[in-house]
Amino acid sequence: MKDIVVLGSTGSIGQNCLAIVRENRSAFRVIGLATGTGVDTLARQVDEFKPEVVSIADKNAAVEFSGHYGASGPRVLSGDEGLKELACLERAHLIVNGLVGAVGLVPTIEAVRAGKDVALANKESMVLAGKMIMGLAAQCGARVLPIDSEHSGVHQCLSRREARVRRIVLTASGGPFLNKNARDLGNVTPEEVMRHPVWKMGKRICVDSATLLNKGFEVIEARWFFSMDLSRIGVLIHPQCAVHGIVEFEDGTTLAQISKADMRIPMLYAMSFPDAIETSFESCDLVGVGPLTFLEPDLEQFPCFALALRAARAEGSAPVFLNAADEIAVSAFLDKTIRFTDIVGVLEGTLDRLDARPVDSVEGILAADAAARAVAKEIVSHVTHSS
Repeated sequence: MKDIVVLGSTGSIGQNCLAIVRENRSAFRVIGLATGTGVDTLARQVDEFKPEVVSIADKNAAVEFSGHYGASGPRVLSGDEGLKELACLERAHLIVNGLVGAVGLVPTIEAVRAGKDVALANKESMVLAGKMIMGLAAQCGARVLPIDSEHSGVHQCLSRREARVRRIVLTASGGPFLNKNARDLGNVTPEEVMRHPVWKMGKRICVDSATLLNKGFEVIEARWFFSMDLSRIGVLIHPQCAVHGIVEFEDGTTLAQISKADMRIPMLYAMSFPDAIETSFESCDLVGVGPLTFLEPDLEQFPCFALALRAARAEGSAPVFLNAADEIAVSAFLDKTIRFTDIVGVLEGTLDRLDARPVDSVEGILAADAAARAVAKEIVSHVTHSS
């Protein structure tokens, strides 16, 4: 039985993870949970899974939560220190990081440094510090396993072959505006962006999927997950979302991982690796899916994807700048402060105004993150005042 800690337990990743535990109680035991603001949901999770330790972002909320349970409840931590302690719990075999945003970086690093296996959905960890994290994993004997369906698909293909890899390919749905003319996007609303044609996801990732920036971040992730040069990582738009990862080998063969568009499938793979657990999850109905189509992404239609490739090539602090600017821009769009089409200007302006430099420490990453947020906020204010 694996003892697991779930960071971001009240979000979509966390709740899917706990659904897997619920169905496989002989394989997994929850010993730690962490949430940002979902205290009511956390209380229900504590009642069901009986974790030993929980962490809540807000200190006052943590004190109130602790008082509600008293001595019979879990130990309650709070803030960044709480996340760090949870990530390093001595008994934990696996840390599931479902946090959203740069807040997930330090817990990932701390877990890997402690030699814990990490099932990683927090893409910012790899975008901001992928090289550092994978280096630490090699030193500390930790495994970093992807939860994203695309990287999971590639991982599954690679684990079954010994031939040399020629290229890996990530697939993208194309989002809700794949067939919409770029000039018609100026007035799209957050509500329209949330209507992803296939996946049920959080707000930020829905926006990033619509701009295809999310796929750019995944290219950066794949570079570090699989030690692959950028020139050997491809992206194909695949609206049916049946094929998630493709690996081309030097002997001329290609393997593709196919499954239903259900995040629980790659999540279970990461949680149970290297073993496999039989579940009730349905296989992909290829007849029902219909014809499978693949398209090269149009960089003019998806300029945010082009910016992600630019940041990936620049290396160093450039991906940090891009992620920080995106968090600010997406938040402003969701608040209806800027338009959907203004997002790319915030990202590009931030990259243009900051010089990318090598970063080799958490402190350097966080400083770059703060600098980019300040620049992005200034750009957003100018966009707001001019509109």
